[in-house]
Amino acid sequence: LSQQSKSPLEIASQCTVFAESEVISLLNEGKDVVDIIAGVNQSIASRIASLVRNAGVKEDVVMTGGVAKNIGVIKSLEGWLGVGIKTVPADPQIVGAVGASLLAEKELQES
Repeated sequence: LSQQSKSPLEIASQCTVFAESEVISLLNEGKDVVDIIAGVNQSIASRIASLVRNAGVKEDVVMTGGVAKNIGVIKSLEGWLGVGIKTVPADPQIVGAVGASLLAEKELQES
């Protein structure tokens, strides 16, 4: 839906509670829902990008976790980072748990 936006609205708050208040205010002002959603996605992507830049990104990356199901965040993040974002096709939200279970299994086998 956010990909249809022509003018994403800025969501300035870092805090989720304050960002929610901003969204409610924008809705009450009659702003276009598509532009609000695009603004939320861009805000999330901006925060992720600042964290990722600190780690260093040189080429395409893989994104996991539930937010990897949100194409709006993925596209915004690609723009912020200037690299392609790949996702896990099925259930990206459980990749961390799968990795943790594989590490636990390995440790059990080694002990």
